[in-house]
Amino acid sequence: MSSRAATWWSSPRDRMSDDVSRETPSVPDVARRVFASERLPLAERYAELLATEGVVRGLIGPREAPRLWDRHVVNCALLAAEIPADATVCDVGSGAGLPGLVLAIARPDLAVTLVEPLLRRTTFLDEVVAELGLDRVEVVRARADALHGKLRFGVVTSRAVAPLERLLDWSMPLVEPTGAMVAMKGSSVSEEIEKARPTLARWGCAEPEVRVLGDGWGLSTTLAVRVAWADPGQVSWPLAAPPGGGRSHQQTRRRRGRPNRRHGA
Repeated sequence: MSSRAATWWSSPRDRMSDDVSRETPSVPDVARRVFASERLPLAERYAELLATEGVVRGLIGPREAPRLWDRHVVNCALLAAEIPADATVCDVGSGAGLPGLVLAIARPDLAVTLVEPLLRRTTFLDEVVAELGLDRVEVVRARADALHGKLRFGVVTSRAVAPLERLLDWSMPLVEPTGAMVAMKGSSVSEEIEKARPTLARWGCAEPEVRVLGDGWGLSTTLAVRVAWADPGQVSWPLAAPPGGGRSHQQTRRRRGRPNRRHGA
C-alpha cells in the first residue's frame, strides 16, 4: 500500500469532521442475523468507512449515512441467499462496493471481482479490500464491456446501475453458460422486464425471475431479477452485442482469456 494510503488508514477519524463522525450508524439487530458473528466486525468497519470516507469522497450522500445499515449494507447482504456456494461473482458498476463488497464480507466462499471505471471509486475499493483483508476480492478498473470475451462468471450482480435492457448488454456476455445475472432492482422491475423483452430475446435469455429478498425480516421490500441463458449448451465465447441491435450470433468457441489486470489501474 502506498504511503498516502497507509497514512489515510492509520487515522481515518483524525481527518473526519465532527458532523460526519456523528453520522456513523450503530449496528442494528438485523445485521447480527444476516452476518455471521465472525464476519460482523468486517461489516461494521465497512459501514464506518462508508459513513466517513465514503461521504467525504462523494461515494455516499451525507443523508444516506444514518440509514447505511438498513438501506445499503443489510439490503445488499440479503442478495447472498441467491448466490450458489463457491461461486465466482462479478459486480458491475460496483461504485462504493454495493453489493459486491457486502457479498464478499457475508460470504467468504465467494470469489468476487469488482468492476468499476472511475478511478476515485476503485481507489476507495482497493483501500477497503486491503483494510478488511478480503483476499478473494479483486478490483478491476474498467467498463464491463471491456471484459467481454475475456472473463466470465457464475453470477453477475449490480445495483442501481442501469435499466434492465442496458444492463443485459453489459452483463450477459460475462455470464457462464450455467450462470446468471442477478441484479438488485426497485419496484418498477416488472415494467423493466417488459421493456427489455427484445433485448432478452436477442441474447437468448430465459424468462426473468423476480425474487423478493429477506421476506419476513421486517425490512422494506428488496427485489432482485435473475436472468439465465435459455439454452446453456448454445452459449459460446466471445459474446458481444451485435451492431444495430440484431440478434446475437453464436461464435466459435475458444479458450477463456484473461486480461492484463492491475488493482485500481
